[in-house]
Amino acid sequence: MELNKIHSVYFLGIGGIGMSALARYFNAMGKRVAGYDKTSTKLTDELIAEGIDIHFEDHIRNIPKYFKELPYDTDNILIVFTPAVPLDHSEYVFFNLNGFNIKKRAEVLGMITQSAHTIAVAGTHGKTTTSSLIAHILKSAGLDPSAFLGGITQNYNTNLLLSSSLKSNNQPPTTNNYIVVEADEYDRSFLTLYPEIAVITSVDADHLDIYGDKNHVEESFSLFAKQVKSKLILKKSIVGKVNAELTPITYAVNDESADYFAKDIKIENGFYKYTVVTPVAVYDNIIMGLPGLHNVENSVAAVAIVCELNISEDIIRNALASFKGVKRRFDYHIKTDKLIFIDDYAHHPEELKAAISSAKEMYPGKKITGIFQPHLFSRTRDFADDFARSLDLLDECILMEIYPARELPIEGVSSQMLLNKMKSSNKSICQKNDLIEEVSKRDIEVLMTMGAGDIDTFVESIKNELLSIEKI
Repeated sequence: MELNKIHSVYFLGIGGIGMSALARYFNAMGKRVAGYDKTSTKLTDELIAEGIDIHFEDHIRNIPKYFKELPYDTDNILIVFTPAVPLDHSEYVFFNLNGFNIKKRAEVLGMITQSAHTIAVAGTHGKTTTSSLIAHILKSAGLDPSAFLGGITQNYNTNLLLSSSLKSNNQPPTTNNYIVVEADEYDRSFLTLYPEIAVITSVDADHLDIYGDKNHVEESFSLFAKQVKSKLILKKSIVGKVNAELTPITYAVNDESADYFAKDIKIENGFYKYTVVTPVAVYDNIIMGLPGLHNVENSVAAVAIVCELNISEDIIRNALASFKGVKRRFDYHIKTDKLIFIDDYAHHPEELKAAISSAKEMYPGKKITGIFQPHLFSRTRDFADDFARSLDLLDECILMEIYPARELPIEGVSSQMLLNKMKSSNKSICQKNDLIEEVSKRDIEVLMTMGAGDIDTFVESIKNELLSIEKI
């Protein structure tokens, strides 16, 4: 179907971070946009304020009339859904039975980007920060990019950047438009993308409910790599895991055999300072405001992309220094001499390890207390031992019950099972209703909330409780 002929777009699961970016895109393109989501959130509130019609009860009567006027205008109406929406959802069933164009979010993103100069960021970790940083550097260079992001950038307070040319033309992008996208491996979604240039940051086992095993994860990333048209950039350590037709450009931290690498890394006044070596130049004394060695690595990936686009050192240097990060990625909510409170999206053992290690590195000698909400029964089952090892890095661990998302419970899989595998003696399980009281009892120095479920809905209450206790 031709996107420029679509006049109305309906989203099933509109409140998701990727879906909401698409909704904002079509709204900006002058289309009529509406949708359903299970729960009201700050993000859905923002979409409503932007003029998008959203409801939270699954019922055909709630679908706006212009989507179901007889005869149904199925040629000019697009229905977008996320795999989190069950196939027996009454609104999905209605659209399906009546012959509407129904497409997954990834398919629609592929349609939007097929004619653009697309820059894709793939990988089981680091996608959101790396893609947001690339978009920030491109904007700093005056290249007027669009970007579909998997998080809310702190610099622009949105998950969608839209170029001025797209805003003014209300037409699908062309080769003159740079578009930065996250290439999501879940459900093999990234196989709908054929980017001009791409980076793959990691290929750790994840989503084994979809892939079955690590070999199939790597196979899928190899298929994606073969769809890259011009330049493929790989983290040096995964070169042997991804088969590609293009000769890869490599990046790394503290590995001088890579084409792009960081060295001489140190922390000064709470900031990372390091040298980036490129194939043609050496950038001394780069300053990065984001904590964590993994973010230094993400920055090298971004530098590799933009150097291949011939962006100058001065622009890159200034953009790295001014990048504020992404909400829920090592996101500070309290930062004083007495107390630190950080919220992070980490939901895979490697992400937990990176986030906790970053906190220990930034705040040596301080007690690190973590509240973790496991996400998905299948992920908890598949990586239980790895989760336990990562959580044992904490000085204190508070586990919440597993957030099921799209899944039904699996017998024998629980937070108690995870707790039993941990070696730490400072560990406990806390129910949602007791969480704020539990925090109030603790002697907190550095607190981290981590997870991809609804743990973020507790952040403001935790912050207020900590501030009231400390009288900061």
